[in-house]
Amino acid sequence: MLLTLDDFDYPLPPERIAQQALSERSNSRLLHLDGETFEDRIFRDLPDLVEPGDLLVFNDTRVIHARLLGTKRDTGGKIEVLIERAIGPHEALAQVRASKPPVAGTVLRLADAFEVTVIGRVENFFHLRFPAEEDLLTLLERHGKLPLPPYIDRAADSGDETRYQTVYARTPGSVAAPTAGLHFDAALLERLRARGVEFAWVTLHVGAGTFQPVRTHHLDEHHMHSERYLIPHDTAEAIDRTRNAGKRVIAVGTTSMRALEGAAQQGPLVAGSGETDIFILPGYRFRVVDALITNFHLPKSTLLMLVSAFAGLEPIRRAYAHAIGSEYRFFSYGDAMFIAHRNDAV
Repeated sequence: MLLTLDDFDYPLPPERIAQQALSERSNSRLLHLDGETFEDRIFRDLPDLVEPGDLLVFNDTRVIHARLLGTKRDTGGKIEVLIERAIGPHEALAQVRASKPPVAGTVLRLADAFEVTVIGRVENFFHLRFPAEEDLLTLLERHGKLPLPPYIDRAADSGDETRYQTVYARTPGSVAAPTAGLHFDAALLERLRARGVEFAWVTLHVGAGTFQPVRTHHLDEHHMHSERYLIPHDTAEAIDRTRNAGKRVIAVGTTSMRALEGAAQQGPLVAGSGETDIFILPGYRFRVVDALITNFHLPKSTLLMLVSAFAGLEPIRRAYAHAIGSEYRFFSYGDAMFIAHRNDAV
């Protein structure tokens, strides 16, 4: 079956896009999709859907203060910088919004506090050099702002500083949260441990490319953005133990799934770090993940394509239609799904 971008479109009323986080993380709704059937649950019911010995794989990345406002030093023109990724202690790739794109050599004054120099372009991003006197991440934490997704139509406030991070975030580097993890609180994690569920960790730093629309009608023409990941030895060993015991590897979020599946493209999963630009479409054969916890994704997005590959295109269409009709909340601050993998998903 040849799929096009239109196969992953759906009508979403704007009021279904969550603009605020719930006061209690685990009070989110949870749609359990298993094959052709789905059931409405609450996220705190998750221990009822997992078994002792199952392995939850979390992404421990932490969102950095990647958004900076400033001006061009020579002209005073206003600019907005969104860091895509650090590529050294004093350099980064970034999106730069300005009336005219800056050229190599342009000096930008950011947050009325320090200056950076545009070195050049790398594909869709600008290569920026930051002051050598201070570490890049330290500068960003002091002077930058938390970057909320573009479909949240407000500026980040003090509440977002906590709620747009997972409770287990520890490795700074993302410009967007691994949002499936936002539903976990300390009490739920403890209940899962008491249930006999095992935990493991990966790190995948989410780039701004996760929000970039697919612009090609024919999906084989789409160039997927690349993201860095790290899979520790303990995690690779835990996955082996889980599989050998006949239990499930459950990815907490599409970022964890991308790290695991991306690392297994050349054969058995091995520990280590690397970059993945894996583009998962219906017909993909999953090598590592047996179940997925994820939020609801944008129309025509690569993440909607990923979950359609995992669960089947028609089951996802029906589940999303049910969620919209049942007034689930969508996207980063929205509700979640627990999806069992279908080996025959198309």
